[in-house]
Amino acid sequence: MFSKLIMGVCAVSMLSSACTTRNASQQRAENELTMLVGTYTSGNSKGIYTFRFNQETGSVSPLSEIEVSNPSYLTLSADNRFVYAVSEQNDSTAAVHAFSFNKKNGTLQLLNSQKTRSEDPCYVSTDGRKVLTANYSGGTMSVFPIRYDGSLDPSDTLFQGSASGPDTDRQGTPHIHCAIFSPDSNYIFATDFSADRILRYAVHSKEELPRPLSEAVDIQPGSGPRHLIFSKNGKYAYLINELSGKVIAFAYADGRLNEIQTITADTIQARGSADIHLSPDGKYLYVSNRLKEDGIAIFEVNPEKGTLAKVGYQLTGSHPRNFNITPNGKYLLVACRDSNAIQIFERDIVSGLLKKTGEEIKMDKPVCIQFAGE
Repeated sequence: MFSKLIMGVCAVSMLSSACTTRNASQQRAENELTMLVGTYTSGNSKGIYTFRFNQETGSVSPLSEIEVSNPSYLTLSADNRFVYAVSEQNDSTAAVHAFSFNKKNGTLQLLNSQKTRSEDPCYVSTDGRKVLTANYSGGTMSVFPIRYDGSLDPSDTLFQGSASGPDTDRQGTPHIHCAIFSPDSNYIFATDFSADRILRYAVHSKEELPRPLSEAVDIQPGSGPRHLIFSKNGKYAYLINELSGKVIAFAYADGRLNEIQTITADTIQARGSADIHLSPDGKYLYVSNRLKEDGIAIFEVNPEKGTLAKVGYQLTGSHPRNFNITPNGKYLLVACRDSNAIQIFERDIVSGLLKKTGEEIKMDKPVCIQFAGE
């Protein structure tokens, strides 16, 4: 009887140990992200690099790389099976590339490439049916239907921006800087940088082209609207303006943006505000500033109103063009183009403030960071 009891205890103990091992293994797998980095290739960089990044410990290890010319912005499909990346070129070679993506080993395989037919594509997004590129120097938006295998059909129509802003140096010619889908994918919004407005298009099926809508969202002249993002619940949107350095908060519903607040991110008028992201829990908003006092402005989000209150500022390396936050919210990584490094900051999830870890990934001209997570 006693021996049976001992055997029973041992069996329970072994089962518990096996469960603990499985749980630890599962937890490690959940924390292991595949990170993709786009770069400028005018120096030593080859193109897109992938890394394994542990969002719990902050550890990083290289995985793979693929040669692409100036992949300054890239995005993933919702299921992480495909990657779409621009080649930001100021001539007829400007293009968008479709890749199949193996998240486990970080490898990319080119499916096909399509010309953007407009210079300097600097932003790319997808809703799973279409891919959009914002073409900065060309001042246009290109739309590419996605084929069944993730590759792209050609873009046969360009949607044109205009130039009516007062800054003759920065707004003298049309620039489209960002093009994104609304949370329900029924609308497209494009930042018309040189005309100080957000363009709005309706789109309802894979086959039809977006339809321009007459009502654009006008922004204060000389602002230079750059990047627009939506809150996870789809009720709010936030715009960073490159020239004015101001964030505009909007209430969003049924394709309409209604301004509710304007607040300054760049307090020294460096005129180089760049990227904008919400923390995964939606409680904090972050904005990067360049050219002077390079760093990240930090705002707390009012959950009921969607308005912002500034709570801090974190200095970074030189030219933080893009940054991203891990899905668990623990780390914020900054692509510092002119420091040739990705800086890793730990994020306080209660206060929203950032702390230097002292860790960074050395590489030539990093400009875009994306995570393939859970």
